Amino acid sequence: MPSLSLLYSGGKDSSLAALLLAPFYDVTLRPATFGVTDDYRHASDAGAALGFAVDPLELDRSVAEAAVAEMAADGFPRNGIQRVHDHALETVAATDCDAVADGTRRDDRAPTVERSQAQSLEDRHGVDYVAPLAGFGRAAVDALADAELAVETGPSEEVGRADYEAELRALLAAEHGHDAVDEVFPEHVQSRVTGRA
Repeated sequence: MPSLSLLYSGGKDSSLAALLLAPFYDVTLRPATFGVTDDYRHASDAGAALGFAVDPLELDRSVAEAAVAEMAADGFPRNGIQRVHDHALETVAATDCDAVADGTRRDDRAPTVERSQAQSLEDRHGVDYVAPLAGFGRAAVDALADAELAVETGPSEEVGRADYEAELRALLAAEHGHDAVDEVFPEHVQSRVTGRA
């Protein structure tokens, strides 16, 4: 069975992606970390609860710092999140695996992966890029996740984030103050998987 490394946040999107890919690949979940916080451990716990192998992915902290500077200048997180996701895809594609994947949905505003970017990633690294949720919108993902996963939801600070956002928030607060976090990141609900439904 081919090996697949899945960028993994511990949330419902990436967890559902793992379940969809498991019949076809030997899936390893790759929670990403810049070494700023240990929030990636939430994802490790979620992945273990789902029964998958978990191997944290070390990312270049300078990319997080550049993303935070971009978010502070923009006043919104989209471009910074995209920068980090692109770096994470490049980093995981350079590891020893046959395929890479993420939990991006059809209606995501950030991060996104354009067809040309996916093809370039595949050509340069000799891997397949797989986006199992690319045809699903938020409502469909929510329905599938509700049927298959035990999920906690709430503000980031309550459920604990394990994706790029947690470390970017920490860096933004350290460099620009806590008010900057509230100014840059819109209030939204996060999910964290605790196991199967």
